[in-house]
Amino acid sequence: MASDEATLMIAGSETDSDMLYDTGFLAPDPFIYVKIRGRKILMLSDLEIDRAKAQAKVHTVQSLSQYMEKAKSNGTRNPGTLDALEALLKERKVKKLLVPAHFGVATADRLRKKGFRIRVKPDPFHDSRILKTEDEIKKIIQSLRHTEAAIKKGLVPIREGKIRKGYIYHQGRRVTSEQIKNIINTDLMQNGLIGAHTIISSGEQCCEPHDEGHGPIRANATIIFDVFPRSHKTMYYADITRSFFKGVAPAHLKKMYKDIRHGQDLAMAEIRHNRKGSIADKAIRDFFEAEGYFTGLRDGRMHGFFHGTGHGLGLDVHEAPRVSRSDDVLRAGMVVTVEPGLYYPGLGGIRLEDLVVVTRTGVRNLTKFPKVFEIP
Repeated sequence: MASDEATLMIAGSETDSDMLYDTGFLAPDPFIYVKIRGRKILMLSDLEIDRAKAQAKVHTVQSLSQYMEKAKSNGTRNPGTLDALEALLKERKVKKLLVPAHFGVATADRLRKKGFRIRVKPDPFHDSRILKTEDEIKKIIQSLRHTEAAIKKGLVPIREGKIRKGYIYHQGRRVTSEQIKNIINTDLMQNGLIGAHTIISSGEQCCEPHDEGHGPIRANATIIFDVFPRSHKTMYYADITRSFFKGVAPAHLKKMYKDIRHGQDLAMAEIRHNRKGSIADKAIRDFFEAEGYFTGLRDGRMHGFFHGTGHGLGLDVHEAPRVSRSDDVLRAGMVVTVEPGLYYPGLGGIRLEDLVVVTRTGVRNLTKFPKVFEIP
């Protein structure tokens, strides 16, 4: 990076993980972050100045209003945020700006009109985010343990429930997807995590991987729990999927579950430092094909294993790298999911997902929740 080029982000760190990663400061409203010759600078409203000085991991915190006054003294009438930014950058002799791929087009255009040269860096904006430190892994594990505990509580009405007329009844009422999600999300919230879009699906709903589920939980059919909350304190995610069957599962579903577990094991055996994730992905696909599982479009709906094997996880629930047909190379220190699944309308859908850390020689599985399909 040239000495006259600065890194620039303008965003709220609650929704922009790159901003949170670089500043360590959590705020819902957009603020300015500039890194100039190795020094990190925040510029924000007076409302957040004191909190930023106490919490942000930067060298300097500047007042937005003070730089608006500087812009005004330099001849700008009714200065705004970008005028204040311009005053800061000119004060520090910055002419070029490096911005993330999701940087606002209108903002970039306005900065160009002010004479700045904009260079866009493709994702990931911070390459170091891909490799997790031991502290980051601990935060992910904390989120994961709370998630596993919440799933255990969410399973209680299904475990204790009785089957009547194709449904599960607990304490005199039909068990519903909404009820289970409420149990899980409430427990997560009590432990400082936020669960959003939690998936509790059953029956035909399981054949759509991202169907969140609704209505009564079917007995004698597959049930998918996919829970991926974020810690409100650390902002690190967890992600885990388990599949269940209330009752005695038919032989073809037992085999499908067993084969998905084996496929997951095959993938984990292929994951290690300096190896493409596509190798692990191919191991699963080859095994499924050899076992006769069809993948593709049939009768207007997708069947089989039609999504990637996994994805990176950290401050975002989906981040680099991908464990898929892509050419992403895995490195020691990456945290990725391994989540094969098979989906057949009319038969059911099953998915298993664990979180693993890539190591020099293989993986370290962070997930502890047991894999038990049938619930009597």
